[in-house]
Amino acid sequence: MAIARKLRMGMVGGSLDAFIGAVHRMAAWLDGEIELVCGAFSSSAEKSKATGAALRLPAIRSYASYEEMIRTEKELPADQRMDFIAIVTPNHMHFGPAKLAMENGFHVVLDKPVTFTYAEAVELKQVIEKTGALFCLTHTYTGYPMIKEARQLLAAGKIGKLRKVYVEYPQGWLTEFREGSNYKQAAWRTDPKRSGISGCMGDIGTHAFNMAEYVTGLKVEAICADLQITVPGRLLDDDGSVLLRMENGVTGNLFATQVAAGEENNLKIRVYGEKGGIEWKQEDANTLLVKWLHEPTQVYRAGSPYLSSFAQLGTRTPPGHPEGYLEAFANIYRNFAFTLQCRLNETEPKQEWLDFPGIDAGIRGMLFIEKVVESSQSELKWTTL
Repeated sequence: MAIARKLRMGMVGGSLDAFIGAVHRMAAWLDGEIELVCGAFSSSAEKSKATGAALRLPAIRSYASYEEMIRTEKELPADQRMDFIAIVTPNHMHFGPAKLAMENGFHVVLDKPVTFTYAEAVELKQVIEKTGALFCLTHTYTGYPMIKEARQLLAAGKIGKLRKVYVEYPQGWLTEFREGSNYKQAAWRTDPKRSGISGCMGDIGTHAFNMAEYVTGLKVEAICADLQITVPGRLLDDDGSVLLRMENGVTGNLFATQVAAGEENNLKIRVYGEKGGIEWKQEDANTLLVKWLHEPTQVYRAGSPYLSSFAQLGTRTPPGHPEGYLEAFANIYRNFAFTLQCRLNETEPKQEWLDFPGIDAGIRGMLFIEKVVESSQSELKWTTL
């Protein structure tokens, strides 16, 4: 693949006090394929300018709004304008900039969940199909090399016909009523006007759902959900459990909570088949356990030569050197960048490079959110997706 230059990225959201904006910038920078050239970093023009200055961008490339950025960048010479935008705003501000960017010839990387509602997600897919834009959704955890290895092992039938899936995502950071303070992350993630109809399930339950479908390659067909608000005064769910019925008769259990005091980000998945099972957890991301019915458990480690090409591409260091969240995030950006470079060069990307979440994963996530809320509120419980 001939790479003549770095891809030029613009950013919507991600001011200096925003956690996820910095994560996106680090992930995009890590492999040297992308450079940040402009941004509309805040709804406050002054804050956007200050962020651009801190990031050493020219003052004229720090914009007061995403509309101004897209309009101005489109008029720049081809060798200067941005190639794509990364949207790192709260959920209610995803659809507008993504749609406008693609309609004006720019590709899009978007933080999850894809949109504010399921209807917006479906409409966004129509925009993608109409414009032909390349679209990437940053479901971070699919970037871990040992998650990719798990997906390849299951796809190859190594543990036999699948039977059971357990996926969990416990956090503890909202055990107290933190949205009542100046804590920005807590304030918007628990606000229905900015986060949507679900709190915990919309925020991290979608990651667990995406993990279950990505690793197994199977879709969830029906759910039975129970959502709770455990902290007094909170407006959205902070805890929930979901029974899953998946394709091929596979059943599963999913739980997500943000009120598990003492927990950090202990995402974990286990999948069992007729011959054995796999187990992975984010707190030991370089390890994949492969369990067998009549043999000892095997320990697969990141960076090892026996792993699939998908896992090896996602590993940057020799065995025993820890890699984590930023590297997994960067794997998504790198695959997107390689695929976009191929499109610009009119060449075919490798299959490994195409392994990043797209609009269909986003639509599935939004459908999950809406059906989880529907199921939790229904007396019938079992709800089809």
